[in-house]
Amino acid sequence: MAFRGKEMMKKMIKKVGENNLAPGVKEQLKKCIPDSKVVMNRAKRGLYAGRHIQFGNLISEDGGNKSRRSWKPNVQEKRLFSYILDRHIRVKVTTHALRCIDKAGGVDEYLLKTPYHKMDTEMGLYWKAKIEKMYEELGQREVVFFSPEDEAKFEQGFKDLKLAEREARRDARRQMYGWSGKQEEIEDGRTSQDSYDETANAGDDSSDGDLHKQWVANS
Repeated sequence: MAFRGKEMMKKMIKKVGENNLAPGVKEQLKKCIPDSKVVMNRAKRGLYAGRHIQFGNLISEDGGNKSRRSWKPNVQEKRLFSYILDRHIRVKVTTHALRCIDKAGGVDEYLLKTPYHKMDTEMGLYWKAKIEKMYEELGQREVVFFSPEDEAKFEQGFKDLKLAEREARRDARRQMYGWSGKQEEIEDGRTSQDSYDETANAGDDSSDGDLHKQWVANS
């Protein structure tokens, strides 16, 4: 199994990147990669918190006959939200791992608090090393506070940028498809029904004026 441990180490370094590892993480990974523990192939693709397939005997009540059997963990596919990545992670986890994640306060906290020698899956080691590196980079950033006036300016700038992008997309669609004037009216919020109502109202007003003039002349 030492060969398998070396292969796991190579994959971890290749995925994370040797230059992206936090100081001392590489030595901890070498110590904690399982060399003698039999880990199933599916363990590369999930967080199981030490729960794996177990093997034993099924003993009959009458004659004490033994037959081999296995116990599989309760594995569920879940979407866990990571605050440092700002997105959901779709991962296979055991119910025991879900309880551990809830107790820790989130998947990021679980990966940070769990030591390397208890993280016995390749996926767990990969995410733990990656998140540790991202939190280390986050700690080195400078924090800047803005006044309410500056925040209002930033919000207005974002709104103007969205409006400019929307207008650019509209112009691109017009150039690509050669939209007619009617379609432009639809884009601007004016429909043919509104124009029809306006003409109808104008016609009613003119007819009312003519009737009034005729009535005055007759009188």
